[in-house]
Amino acid sequence: MAKSSDGKKVMVALETLGCKLNQAETEQLTLELIAAGCQIVSTKQSADLYILNTCTVTHVADRKSRHFVRLAHRLNPLAHIVVIGCYAERAAAEVAAIEGVDLVIGNNQKEQLIEILRSAGYIPVDGASERFLAHNRTRSFVKAQDGCNNACSFCIVPLVRGTENSLPAEQVIKAIKNRVDVGFSEVVLTGTEIGSYRDGDLDMGALLKRILGETKLLRLRLSSLQPEEIKAELVALWQDSRLCRHFHISLQSGSNGVLKRMNRHYTIRDYAEKIELLRRSLPDTAVTTDVIVGFPGETEQEFEDSYAFCRGIKFSRLHIFPYSARQGTAAAIMLGQITPAIKKERSQRMIELAENSRNEFNNRFIGQTAEVLFEQCAGGIWTGLTGNYIKVGVRSKTDLSNHLARVKLLELQGEGLLGELK
Repeated sequence: MAKSSDGKKVMVALETLGCKLNQAETEQLTLELIAAGCQIVSTKQSADLYILNTCTVTHVADRKSRHFVRLAHRLNPLAHIVVIGCYAERAAAEVAAIEGVDLVIGNNQKEQLIEILRSAGYIPVDGASERFLAHNRTRSFVKAQDGCNNACSFCIVPLVRGTENSLPAEQVIKAIKNRVDVGFSEVVLTGTEIGSYRDGDLDMGALLKRILGETKLLRLRLSSLQPEEIKAELVALWQDSRLCRHFHISLQSGSNGVLKRMNRHYTIRDYAEKIELLRRSLPDTAVTTDVIVGFPGETEQEFEDSYAFCRGIKFSRLHIFPYSARQGTAAAIMLGQITPAIKKERSQRMIELAENSRNEFNNRFIGQTAEVLFEQCAGGIWTGLTGNYIKVGVRSKTDLSNHLARVKLLELQGEGLLGELK
């Protein structure tokens, strides 16, 4: 039975692991739960229902999912625990065996999740809808696309999310308008392969034009693109200042030999040419990326080639992943699996490079003025992001939450910069 039988609202805590697409799906689920009459609470509070949206891109992601479920059950033993997302899709029986789990819902059922929760008696059949408010949030994640038609040899995503499909443009624009109406200042448009978006004759460039033309959104950011999707006509749209000058472009390796074994559809020369196009058109743009180290068969020379390429590109941020074999992928059965010790050593070198690259990028902007969208405050310091994804902190007694302000950038601080309000 639903725990609202005494007339009180069902308290729901949600937690998300993994990519921005997962965050977008959790955000949409939050809206639907509020409309169903539930009250959303922090994962640190007592809840009637705990929902974990999982990732399974690596074995570490699986382990984190199991940890969060066990922690939720230990802290809140009476709560119904529902596990959704990619780990739930890939290994439903394994997830169901975790102590405390009541329901396991894969990606193929996520569109029916609210009805499933109602049928299970976890949420009311009829709930009093309330208006969703952004509270202290500034960025909203809106899903535009799902699935992937690529067959990268290391990637489990096509197996857990299926083939490419795009949401209708009208639905995406309506969602963004709703976010603007409740106070969000920035939207991150997400998808597994968002650059492949297609709604009839409408591609990603045309969708961006419609969003910019039909909404009052202050900032629009894309979650990620593939190198082959970076074209002059698309980049030209970034002359509109509302499009954030931040491109996350997957690299995975800076070695042509490794890229070929990964079944990636570009060479390092192709990739470098795309970055040159971006920087020639948008000199202050940030380019972030993902790099896998220790891919099967990666020789010492291939690693050194990858390291040198990443150093030469001068990324503003690198996300480093030691290769994780995923059952069902081609790479999992390749010869030449790399030992954990070598992967750890290579990862550490890349992480050090990532820190140096980030600081070098941030240093370029010291003394300049940038617009920062502030999000939260800790210890008297408000922090937020510039359009090109630099984390900026300022000391202020004024509430800057969700406020877009001009800031003079003064010095390095942690992973970002310290500044002062203009």
